[in-house]
Amino acid sequence: MSRICQLTGKKANNGFAVSHSHRRTHKLQEANLQWKRVWWPQGKRWVRLRLSTKAIKTIEQKGLQAMAKEAGIDLNKF
Repeated sequence: MSRICQLTGKKANNGFAVSHSHRRTHKLQEANLQWKRVWWPQGKRWVRLRLSTKAIKTIEQKGLQAMAKEAGIDLNKF
């Protein structure tokens, strides 16, 4: 499975690691992804998702149903 957040779509970013002498080498900045079991009240069950830590914080504010609707995801498949 690729390292992409299932709700926000966050993924790796290409960048440079810059040394003290200002040499630039390619660097891949991965998203901070976690496997998380989230309670889905409308479905009355737990849903296991691969989420970025930012998405976990946003779920606590908005709720899982609202986040899934914005992302266009059907939670019945998880």
